Amino acid sequence: MNPSAVLIFGLILLSLSGMQGVPLSRTVRCMCIKIDEQPVKPRALGKLEIIPASQSCPHVEIIATMKKTGEKKCLNPESEVIKSLLKKVSQGRLKRAS
Repeated sequence: MNPSAVLIFGLILLSLSGMQGVPLSRTVRCMCIKIDEQPVKPRALGKLEIIPASQSCPHVEIIATMKKTGEKKCLNPESEVIKSLLKKVSQGRLKRAS
């Protein structure tokens, strides 16, 4: 066999084997770095985002955007205060929809 053909074939094999471990997305991380433990009033909320756990972030994230300032706060989903806030917000939605 031709030595240059063997060399080219070997280079192709090496380049293909290196492609397997490359992730599709290089931005694999959670949105929340710091979690705010302060309670949030439902009337002060402009927007509430609940981001479920995924491959890019192993835990649930709750991001609250304040009405007046537009500030975004990451809330602790395990906190009893936040659980009751979520309950109040979901009940408010159900009342508005009816």
